[in-house]
Amino acid sequence: MSDFMLPDIGEGIVECEVVEWRVAEGDLIEEDQPIVEVMTDKALVEITAPEPGVVTKLYVPQGQVAKVHAPLYAYEANSEAAGAQEKESDADTVETPKASQHAQPSTQPSIATSSQADKGATTEKGLLGKVPASPAVRRLVREHELQLTDIAGSGKDGRVLKEDVLAHLDQAAPVPAPASPVTGQTAARSEPQAPRVEPLRGVRAVMAKRMVESATTIPHFHYGEEIDVTELLALRERLKPQVEALGERLTLMPFFMKAMALAVAQAPIVNAQLNAAGDELHYFAQCNIGMAVDSKAGLLVPNVKGVETLTLLDIAREVGRLTTSAREGRVDQADLKGGTISISNIGALGGTYAAPIINAPEAAIVAIGKTQWLPRFDEQGAVQRRAIMTITWAGDHRFIDGGTIARFCNAWKGFLEAPETMLLHLG
Repeated sequence: MSDFMLPDIGEGIVECEVVEWRVAEGDLIEEDQPIVEVMTDKALVEITAPEPGVVTKLYVPQGQVAKVHAPLYAYEANSEAAGAQEKESDADTVETPKASQHAQPSTQPSIATSSQADKGATTEKGLLGKVPASPAVRRLVREHELQLTDIAGSGKDGRVLKEDVLAHLDQAAPVPAPASPVTGQTAARSEPQAPRVEPLRGVRAVMAKRMVESATTIPHFHYGEEIDVTELLALRERLKPQVEALGERLTLMPFFMKAMALAVAQAPIVNAQLNAAGDELHYFAQCNIGMAVDSKAGLLVPNVKGVETLTLLDIAREVGRLTTSAREGRVDQADLKGGTISISNIGALGGTYAAPIINAPEAAIVAIGKTQWLPRFDEQGAVQRRAIMTITWAGDHRFIDGGTIARFCNAWKGFLEAPETMLLHLG
């Protein structure tokens, strides 16, 4: 039997939470088969089997924390497991003596429910010994307080499979709540329900820590504006068929990013960072723009690197790749590092306004609201239907003042309201 040690899965990570076991004790496993999903402070990581065999022990329960270089699970390699499985299969088909015979009572705990107690306690061995099934299936039966004899097996020689147990559970009718003898209606529970307690771990724990640090150590300066994206929407509609023909999806995000990289050239201080001592500004030549993604693991902010050198199509490809991996919680560590400025697109979820918190140590972040069709006056005073988007900037007020972020926002806004002007600055 071999112990599988939790390997190093990221720089500086010493522990992670076991999110979901994909196998149970007694299960056969193949090489590279997904065994368990663990959550680090960065992303969800899937760990696979190093070789075929049988799982013999799970050391860390689901929802608990596993330590790096500590045993995660035990398994028997394929050659050892084959003999064990063969013996177990033979043992499964041997009938256990009935209670009426002169046999020694079983020391195994009974799985009979309290409603069956008056019929006589039946041991687990007496219930399960007559029907062939793997240890994993037997455990599943015990967990749901079922009897193998009640489940129709679809395997060879009537062997009960995991699928048979699940199908049996699906067919079981729910037990209705007791009805009131007066009204005939289901009685409501009067006892207060205790709140569900969930430990804060992984990405959410890191987000909580960093947001508190950012909000309490960086003086935020907020600046709001409206942007008319009518022409930008029209341009995207013209470009969409060509982009989709290449197998990509064109959203507004690539335009936001490209315009931002061009505006940074006019106000490079918003793409700078203050050092830990607070006495030096570091100006970055690259514009690595992060985008906040609401993933199942929590808030992740992967970034597109070197936006100033990329085409709109290049950016669209990167946005698609990072969005997919972030929503699955499987972002590479390199994609989460090195960001210089960020975008939070709350409008994708329907919000119109937000006061964002800076993704430290960056200097600025913008929250983009949803686009609304609203009436606006043109230069001649006539009312027109225009696509209006509300945006809100947050800047590090230790070295970015109101005038700087206003001028930067005006440059960014100019590229978005007249997107053809970006062509003048493309290399």
